[in-house]
Amino acid sequence: MLKCYAVLTQCRNAVFSSCAAAWPTFPRHLHPRRFIMAALIEEDLKHCLEGVTVSRLMGPNEANFAGNVHGGNILKLMEEAGCILATRYYNVAGKKNLPNYQPGMAALVRVERTDFLQPMYIGEVAELHTELTFTSAHSIEVLITVFAEDCIKGQKRLTNRARLWYVSMSSDEKVLPIPPLPNTKKIEQGKIRYEKQKKERAAHRHTRIERVPSILQEELDPQTVGYSQTTLRHLVGVVDTNSAGYVMGGVIMKLMDECAGLVAVKHCKTNVVTASMDATNFHQKVKKGSLVTLTGFITFTSPKSIEIEVVVDAEFLRSGSAQKERAVSSFFTFVSLDSNHRPMPVPQIMPVTEEELERHKAAEERYLERKRQREQESTS
Repeated sequence: MLKCYAVLTQCRNAVFSSCAAAWPTFPRHLHPRRFIMAALIEEDLKHCLEGVTVSRLMGPNEANFAGNVHGGNILKLMEEAGCILATRYYNVAGKKNLPNYQPGMAALVRVERTDFLQPMYIGEVAELHTELTFTSAHSIEVLITVFAEDCIKGQKRLTNRARLWYVSMSSDEKVLPIPPLPNTKKIEQGKIRYEKQKKERAAHRHTRIERVPSILQEELDPQTVGYSQTTLRHLVGVVDTNSAGYVMGGVIMKLMDECAGLVAVKHCKTNVVTASMDATNFHQKVKKGSLVTLTGFITFTSPKSIEIEVVVDAEFLRSGSAQKERAVSSFFTFVSLDSNHRPMPVPQIMPVTEEELERHKAAEERYLERKRQREQESTS
């Protein structure tokens, strides 16, 4: 393999050298080497538009005690695949189309509602397909479809589909302009999705930041919110960050799913799996060396599902200040499974305080809205 690569490199250099020797008087903008490099960039851009496929074998480290792969691991893989495609597209297309091109790294800013259609198990291969579906002046939309493949049985099934939004960041933390997608046939639908998520992000940005509920009771009833409330703390290290020193969005989502899973297990005391994650906006970049505090608590229970809110606060320890910033928050829905992997009834939560009652009422409205959306999607 190395010998083949060396031969190809020699051939390429020989072509460049012969071109330069044959046409030494060509103007710089007409030099054959520029045409060859332009052709290579065009080929790279073609590959970007074809998307990226990422595959990974699911092992015991990715699953719970029942063999179900954690939803957070799937979310992390989805974000990584989307980041690869968004970063590649910006830099390849930017070199070709942007007059003041700067190298950039994709950063996750939003994930649309994600449903976990079917569980994935240990020993299966997670296969992720990515597709560029829309670009605005400063953002990239990536559609990611996830399949679970049983290589022994030769079976493959759809497990997830989600749209992720990225921006491209320069080394000095500036949001960079995005080259438009060439010859896209679905630009109108993309504009509608873009305007919708833009409004939702703006509305969420101006929403009052809810404080984390405090546990007041010393001996808690198992059906109260405080009994299952869980707090996780994570010190952000090098393995959690991208080349710019900021936490990857997939790492945060994985931690959020883990926190929500602990809440669900403590409440149900059964095997639980992630059913969905609501649309999620990332408000603050989290630096390497930050202390991330995740708090999860139940907001609502239906007969067979639990809604859990997870809030993430980040504290940059080296700043000399104890101030925390709300980095992200989202709502997760979990279901409880019996020994045959079938949904089973969950214990109902009992809101006690006025704050818990308000959260419960708002969560019930979200539950009914999700139900209406599922019914519309099933009939369309």
